[in-house]
Amino acid sequence: MLSDGSLDGFMTKFSLDPLDLAALLSSRVCHDVISPVGAIVNGLEVLEEEKDAEMRGHALALIKSSAAEASARLQFCRLAFGAAGSKGAAIDTGDAEHVTRQLLADERTRLEWSVPRVLMSKNKVKLLLNLCLIADATIPRGGVISVSSTGDEDRIAFRIEARGTNARLAANIPALLDGAPEDGAIDARSIQIYYAGLVARASGLAVEVAASPELVTITAKPADRRADRPADEAADIGV
Repeated sequence: MLSDGSLDGFMTKFSLDPLDLAALLSSRVCHDVISPVGAIVNGLEVLEEEKDAEMRGHALALIKSSAAEASARLQFCRLAFGAAGSKGAAIDTGDAEHVTRQLLADERTRLEWSVPRVLMSKNKVKLLLNLCLIADATIPRGGVISVSSTGDEDRIAFRIEARGTNARLAANIPALLDGAPEDGAIDARSIQIYYAGLVARASGLAVEVAASPELVTITAKPADRRADRPADEAADIGV
């Protein structure tokens, strides 16, 4: 479970310099888009050099699919990591569903989305998207990701289930979500999970993870608050 508090005025177990946070999140975004962008470049090179119609057709198909993949990843990252407006702004959960479906648009993974379409505080939507990203990583061979919510804005709770062959929860995930990396360091591969923990605390939610054969469950529920002000007003997390 996550520790109490948020970035602004609350205690956390591990302190990461804001510049390092921004740099690591930027590295994560670049990592996510460099592969499809590289494929686009390769496809363009083939078009410049290849005269065979069939090969040019394959190159165009590669460029089209890679461009769609890069766009999907960037749109997801814009909501999951970005500021998305001023403090206190809201995000349409329908937009969150759309970018998640685009991100998981392959034959290996099916998304079951049961979150009502409403305007929700941006940090809570960003948390939901980051938890979906964590869930997707637990089923590398694909499967089904089920996303649901209960309660209203003030007492919202999320539940994400990832079902798939060889579903696996990495051992370092609970500590990273709790803001206490086991080795006392954060890198570009672990920053997204650590960031999800920061957003959870800023939203006043506590995250728990559990794993069983072929099933990983992630829940986010209202945590006890020690501040006089709502948690969503305590921090505005974005890059």
